[in-house]
Amino acid sequence: MENIELNQGQIQVQTIREVFHYLHQFKGKCFVIKIDCDIIENPQFSLLIRDVVKLREAGIRIVLVPGAKERIDEVLSDYGIKYEWIDGMRVTGPDAIPFVEMAAFDVANRIMTSLSAYECPAVIGNWVRARGVGVVDGTDYQHTGYAERILTKELLKILDDGFIPILPCVGWSSIGRPYNLLSDDLAVVTASRLGADKLFFITSRPAIMAADYKLPAGAVVATTGRISNMSLLDVQQFFKDNEAKPELTLLDKARRACEAGVSRVHILDGCSDGVLLREIFSNLGSGTMVYSNQYSGIRSMRYDEVGEVLRVMKPFVDKNILLPRTETMIEDSLNDFIVFEIDGAVHASCALHVYPEGFGEIAAVAVDAAYSHLGVGPKMIEFLCERAKKMGLKKIFVLTTRTADWFLGMGFEEGVVSDLPEKKRTAYNYSRNSRIFIKTI
Repeated sequence: MENIELNQGQIQVQTIREVFHYLHQFKGKCFVIKIDCDIIENPQFSLLIRDVVKLREAGIRIVLVPGAKERIDEVLSDYGIKYEWIDGMRVTGPDAIPFVEMAAFDVANRIMTSLSAYECPAVIGNWVRARGVGVVDGTDYQHTGYAERILTKELLKILDDGFIPILPCVGWSSIGRPYNLLSDDLAVVTASRLGADKLFFITSRPAIMAADYKLPAGAVVATTGRISNMSLLDVQQFFKDNEAKPELTLLDKARRACEAGVSRVHILDGCSDGVLLREIFSNLGSGTMVYSNQYSGIRSMRYDEVGEVLRVMKPFVDKNILLPRTETMIEDSLNDFIVFEIDGAVHASCALHVYPEGFGEIAAVAVDAAYSHLGVGPKMIEFLCERAKKMGLKKIFVLTTRTADWFLGMGFEEGVVSDLPEKKRTAYNYSRNSRIFIKTI
């Protein structure tokens, strides 16, 4: 299908519309944001904190989980405390745990200080109840533990009062014994216990690129080659098809979070300016998203989406690729239309008109320019072909002036006016001279 280039003004308007769409959708929702410790030293950190504050001001409830690995390493080294890592966990001895607490709260305090610069209220607290890892394969992990329970009632009260709670990577047992926790795991548990809409991993790692892996069919790849999003089922298949690598650790955490009930998990490169806002307020995002609920899909059009469908069609009408249609025309054939949507926003449309001779006509195929690389057009055609088959239709035809190669590539064959059903033959516009393509289904 021919791509339609949008001018800068159209792109800006579309961006603003997406922002308003998501602001309405996320107001009052809870986002858990885990920030890697080394991001704090990055020049982009203050801008990231500013964006976090803007999200709170927009009515989104924010919970922060700061990582502290590098700071803990530094403090333990400064005080000559030895430690080791086994199977991705730090073995934390009784001589190390006081310094782990000091380092973890130091990082949390630095984040709170950064928030204070924007007059954003925040509080560091002990809302995590933990249990020890214990002895595994002969190794006693001592003061290394798991988050067993989150004091959700207390955390929700903090959020209701307008504060941003900050959870250091330390938890305590019922008798006050401290445990060093993996902050990634703490973020997963916190998000699942709070019923968060989103969990973000803000990392210093680069984007996950499609070229490095075998991808499941449902994975969406951005024009830059970044894996933009995968469903939970796609990620489960991804790990069956690819060798486990350290750089995929967060993708595995995202899978676990979705399996625990978090709707969407986002892995972002925090060294990029505005990465958090771009991920939240644009449909294609800026990182890699794993989702457990319906994120995008093809479905029947609703009455209240007529205006959106006309907007998607307009660039094609302006270039004389599509015939102009009015609201009334679309409303009269509402049941014929399908749309492609992401998060409830329409980005493509198509129609199947039925004729009595067992013919179906595919018409009004239009895809937003920013989404044409996702293969939305062919998916809609396949969807309508399946619908036509279930309706007992025998042939599908399409009239086009500019997209002949596209339909030939999908198994259509060129036809002539006499091949069309009677009503369409009578209405054929010879001055437009549209080419005819037919497919037997």
